[in-house]
Amino acid sequence: MDEIKIKNLEVFANHGVFPEENHLGQKFLVSATLYTDVRKAGRTDDLADSIDYGETCHFIESHMKERACRLIERAAETLAEELLLMTPNLKRIELEIEKPWAPIKLPLKSVSVRIVRSWHTAYVALGSNMGDKEGYLSRAVKELSGLHGCRVTKISSWVETEAYGVTDQPEFLNGCLELQTLLAPQELLEELHRIERDAGRVRKVHWGPRTLDLDIIFYDDLVMQSEELCIPHVDMHNRRFVLVPMCEIAPYMRHPVYGWTMMEGLAQLGGV
Repeated sequence: MDEIKIKNLEVFANHGVFPEENHLGQKFLVSATLYTDVRKAGRTDDLADSIDYGETCHFIESHMKERACRLIERAAETLAEELLLMTPNLKRIELEIEKPWAPIKLPLKSVSVRIVRSWHTAYVALGSNMGDKEGYLSRAVKELSGLHGCRVTKISSWVETEAYGVTDQPEFLNGCLELQTLLAPQELLEELHRIERDAGRVRKVHWGPRTLDLDIIFYDDLVMQSEELCIPHVDMHNRRFVLVPMCEIAPYMRHPVYGWTMMEGLAQLGGV
């Protein structure tokens, strides 16, 4: 990916833990690497096809001045998030905020915080087999669309499927969606659990009936496992109700562990 670099933009602002820092203010140096694709701009010579670094610098200055934070960690986090949200062609940002006059009563050139933030592509499976099944799924899509730092970019058709695991229960309505998100995997999982709870989801019986079930299937090409979360979803390759809608919205998406595409995975289960 191409880079546009902003180095040592000087901003006088009021960030700091101590009262005098908030009252008197001090100088900060902000550097940013903006990851984008400048190929089109290089061919068209049109600023609209790139990122206006002048406009970006003015936004950084106003954001740093208007939002006083105790920690430069917080200042960096909010600034990176707002830049990613407001800049159409920005895919990833490396941001460093340097504090030349850090008040620690020791000889020191500067202290800085450097973070890397970006848009991520996640795929989420949705299911319901209680009550207004389509209503629960549609409301979940709407909530994810309205979630700060999230954009639903593709939605599959809803498909009726037999229950998986515990089969003595009503049929499910299932689907998948593609989500652009600034949330980390654990943060996304927490939001999915909140949406499930708001829909009346009660976790009593494993694989039992539920008003709403939301699972992270993929998150970029990430491979991870924790007590609460496994990415890619540990059992997705056995689930036709996941692979069928995934084939609709991302047929050539490759499993980051096994290497097969969604279409090839479905074929291994015997096709549609």
